[in-house]
Amino acid sequence: MKKPTDELLKNLQNAPSFDDYLNENSDNLLFDSLTDWIEYHLLRKGLKKADVIRRSGIVRTFGYQVINGKRHPSRDTLIMLCFGLELTLDETNQILKKNAFPALYPRDLRDSVIIFGLTHNYDIVSLDMLLEEKGLKVMIKEK
Repeated sequence: MKKPTDELLKNLQNAPSFDDYLNENSDNLLFDSLTDWIEYHLLRKGLKKADVIRRSGIVRTFGYQVINGKRHPSRDTLIMLCFGLELTLDETNQILKKNAFPALYPRDLRDSVIIFGLTHNYDIVSLDMLLEEKGLKVMIKEK
């Protein structure tokens, strides 16, 4: 649930450090761009771009272009990136909405499989196996 702005301000003023504030309130912050948002999560989790791209199953060159803001991803590519960043369902839905995509919807069969994968810490390959098992479009494209 989103915190009221006055509560965020109070948390910011009373936080022992800015990192403590960020860790507690990141779901309530706005980012100017997808690149800023990705960089924030890379720093917050101590991840490297190469590892995130590899774990996401995105083609390496395209992954770097997305992370560096040179290309705009599709909804599926953005979801794959969220798996690579090991994000929560709330964080994934937040970035989907911020990029004008619909949030994952539990009434949609494919979205519900993706939600299950996110909440049960599946990697992208395991998610694709479950999608394929259910006869649904997989995330990773053939190279």
